[in-house]
Amino acid sequence: MVKIGQRVQDFTLDAYQNEKFFKFSLSERKGKWVVAIFYPADFTFVCPTELEDAADLYDAFKKAGAEVVSISTDTHFTHKAWHDESPAIKKIKFPMLADPTGSVTREFGVYIDDAGLALRGTFIIDPDGVLMAYEVNDNSIGRSAAETLRKLNAAIYVRENDGEVCPAKWVPGQKTLKPGIDLVGKI
Repeated sequence: MVKIGQRVQDFTLDAYQNEKFFKFSLSERKGKWVVAIFYPADFTFVCPTELEDAADLYDAFKKAGAEVVSISTDTHFTHKAWHDESPAIKKIKFPMLADPTGSVTREFGVYIDDAGLALRGTFIIDPDGVLMAYEVNDNSIGRSAAETLRKLNAAIYVRENDGEVCPAKWVPGQKTLKPGIDLVGKI
């Protein structure tokens, strides 16, 4: 399983986006932030609420310089069928990746062996392919795309501002911290 601070192994998966099938490769996104959203399955209940939430903020993710991808163990054909049928999923403009063998899902440590599905995992990968943040939830607990976007913006900020760190609930424009002896015991 990939860990924070480690380079994510390249992968290529079948994808569906904007009425087209294609091969998505992580290496082709080098130089760009990637937010990978793993979810259990198409045609389920919590999944469309999360993916619709991400779709609603997709322009903000793109403005920050990130590509959003959703990944499940369904096929790209199933992604298209779900996109065609679900009003929530119809909003998705980002690539929907298919991992029917579970190989990528396993690499990220979110594969459920006895079910053949993914846990709800969100992973933020920097432009060099290094894992910067992740969140994994039980499949009964939905995630917030706004919080993922906040974490992405914090990761971008600390990458561009060496030596600074972002405190809890930080959003762009707020004060950051510069760790040092002068801050010890004063926060």
